[in-house]
Amino acid sequence: MKVRAAVAVASGKPLEVTTVNLEGPRAFEVLVEIKATGICHTDEFTLSGADPEGLFPAILGHEGAGVVVEVGPGVTTLKPGDHVIPLYTPECRTCEYCLNPKTNLCQAIRSTQGQGLMPDGSSRFTTLDGDPILHYMGTSTFANYTVVPEIALAKINPDAPFDKVCYIGCGVTTGIGAVINTAKVEIGSRAIVFGLGGIGLNVIQGLRLAGADQIVGVDLNADKKPMAERFGMTDFVNPTEVEGDLVPYLVNLTKGGAD
Repeated sequence: MKVRAAVAVASGKPLEVTTVNLEGPRAFEVLVEIKATGICHTDEFTLSGADPEGLFPAILGHEGAGVVVEVGPGVTTLKPGDHVIPLYTPECRTCEYCLNPKTNLCQAIRSTQGQGLMPDGSSRFTTLDGDPILHYMGTSTFANYTVVPEIALAKINPDAPFDKVCYIGCGVTTGIGAVINTAKVEIGSRAIVFGLGGIGLNVIQGLRLAGADQIVGVDLNADKKPMAERFGMTDFVNPTEVEGDLVPYLVNLTKGGAD
């Protein structure tokens, strides 16, 4: 089928919105119509040429949400009409990593995913002339339609708005996961968050969910304060407005330092 996509043709060059060919799903693969996608700094990082794993030409994008259109042979967990989020870190639920309680960095398809290919070692995207176009992070959400391995999709509530839940695939889980799984924040904690961008906001959200009492947001851009307060920030600090060194100011604000 012919689909519209934003193709990264080479490092350092702008994305080219064009029509490409997309082959349907093979065994254990799913065709998804992408309804919304976020733009992550990782996409820009790869496009810049600074990403040592960046490959071109490719269809970037890894924060997506959409609807299952077709499933390939062997697919048992999804059906046409299901609402889904593509996962650049999938969960096969059977490999050593998935079965280990200390990590969920599934290795089932990581080697081919890193090569911009589907698990069978080929690409579903081609130019109209038949030249291969690589996948990106196993998702390639900068396209109207994409083909994704079954294990790299999470089914979501059909009432969830696509333009909101697409961000769960990266920024939300990164921010909240840092709080819950890495920092292991406890009820009553005091915390400081440096940078109130997308991930910073979700760190704040995670801190609120974890029961932190004081959540200090630090950012040079005061315009970010209202949104951060909506997410749960209790105190805002703009370093340019602090006289002297920032560290003792934050120590004093948190009555001895953050947990």
